[in-house]
Amino acid sequence: MKKLALTFLTILTFTACQQQKIGFVDNVVLINDYQERVDIEAKLQIKIEAFKIRTDSLRSAFELEIKEAELKARKLSQPAIQKLSQELQQKEQLLSQRVQFEQQQIAQESQTLNDSIISKVKDFVRTYGESNGYNYILGSNEAGSVLYGEDTSDLTQQILEDLNKSYTKN
Repeated sequence: MKKLALTFLTILTFTACQQQKIGFVDNVVLINDYQERVDIEAKLQIKIEAFKIRTDSLRSAFELEIKEAELKARKLSQPAIQKLSQELQQKEQLLSQRVQFEQQQIAQESQTLNDSIISKVKDFVRTYGESNGYNYILGSNEAGSVLYGEDTSDLTQQILEDLNKSYTKN
């Protein structure tokens, strides 16, 4: 019984004395400075700008149509003015629906791409940790999940460099 207790105590002591390898990354820097995210953001910005131009063009054309209708309405009877007004309201509603639909498409695409980026970064950090013998790699952010860490434990720049190298290879 003493041998068993001594063996158990030795194993417990050995296990407790093993040093854990822990590092941390700044999540915000890692995601925001990831080159693939920067490239995707630039492509989305181009789409957003094109959308704004299309929307502005459609709105300008509609405003011109309203001005023409106002001039035309001066010569029309009351029932004809009401009909013209209803037609314009329908066109305005269709325009608003089209704009809203395109906004939703861009937002959905952005969310899908951001989710994909986050997933890639998490997988990369996991692989980095496994291949470099880390027991834990913690994420730091504004909310304060890591309130303090030695600079030598900050893996942000190293992982970011490796992540960007991996992206440029593909």
